[in-house]
Amino acid sequence: MSTSPAPQTEPLTVAARPELTGGRRIGVLLSHGFTGSPASMRPWGEHLGALGYGVVVPRLPGHGTTWQDLNTHRFADWYGEVATAFDALRAEHDEVVVGGLSMGGALVLRLAADRGDQVAGVMVVNPALATKRLDVKLLPVLKHLVPSFPAIANDIKKPGVDESGYSRTPLKAIHSFIGSWPALIADLPRIKAPLLYFRSPEDHVVDGKSEPIILDGVSSTDVTRVELPESYHVATLDNDAPTIFGESAAFIARVTTS
Repeated sequence: MSTSPAPQTEPLTVAARPELTGGRRIGVLLSHGFTGSPASMRPWGEHLGALGYGVVVPRLPGHGTTWQDLNTHRFADWYGEVATAFDALRAEHDEVVVGGLSMGGALVLRLAADRGDQVAGVMVVNPALATKRLDVKLLPVLKHLVPSFPAIANDIKKPGVDESGYSRTPLKAIHSFIGSWPALIADLPRIKAPLLYFRSPEDHVVDGKSEPIILDGVSSTDVTRVELPESYHVATLDNDAPTIFGESAAFIARVTTS
């Protein structure tokens, strides 16, 4: 089941302007989260694009259409989309920094573990790699009994903001995402790239279990944690979005300086 994506959920591509970045072509790949769409990353991507970076925000398979469509896709599909976008950026730019929100954070961490020094830096916002929720253990059974749970989208403190996410959470799809966690956790020590970690202390989607696993798991000696006190889960559209934009721009400039 599929419908045409709304304009704000379409992928975003901004061409690099090396005249603004010291004559070098710097690429940035940003990934949205589970049940979300490029709409949640568009302001961040447009901000970085205005600074001269070549930005790509892909639309992950099954997103921006219907939750039923998403339920037909799995982690390998989403990772394949991100990896393809990264390879295209890497072919046309001197260096590439990757970033992601929630599941997007897990996707770019997976990419950094797999691609090593091809990744100049990693930026994650409220990344999901573990949970304290007990109902997750029931997903292998529940996914065959019910197709979806209530939505996890639009956890935003700022009034009147919509991330264009789904009204339901498809269980077969989210079970696939959760199933990818153990392998990624085991591979976190392979991540040596500089890491910029944004975290909302009040997040109603991703609890606090992921943070120590990631920060203690990576091998990077260049790790910066930035707290987002006025935002919930979708911080890229929330009150602390300017902090994300500014800190990430400074981070990209620093880690791509030859």
